[in-house]
Amino acid sequence: MNKTKKILAWFYVVNWCGIIFFLSSIPELKIEELGLWDLILRKIAHLIEYLILSVLVSNALFVSFNMKFLNSCLFSFVFSVIYAISDEIHQYFVPGRHFSLLDVFIDTMGIIFGIILWIKFLRYRIYKNHINLENKNLVL
Repeated sequence: MNKTKKILAWFYVVNWCGIIFFLSSIPELKIEELGLWDLILRKIAHLIEYLILSVLVSNALFVSFNMKFLNSCLFSFVFSVIYAISDEIHQYFVPGRHFSLLDVFIDTMGIIFGIILWIKFLRYRIYKNHINLENKNLVL
């Protein structure tokens, strides 16, 4: 695989992790006027943040290492869940924020949805381009 693609794939992962870290560093991230909608929107944001992270990590692992497709998804899942837990630990030390197992659960759901989307995307790409599965380690 092209070295530039590998570097770019990891660049996206590192930057997305930085964005998540930055957002977690904002104290008192609430909009009181929204009431219940504030809570709902923040939980949806958690889901989307980690959906994107798992897709980016899956892609980076897939293009960087000659590993089986399912292994890249498994490593992506483990990395993303560990990052979600570490993010919640980070929030524990931010004024007005706290550690939440519910958020880790929602993050994990986003990770699972992201990996499913990644699988669907690759299946579509394989179907569209008629890629030989055996030669690409894409055992689905």
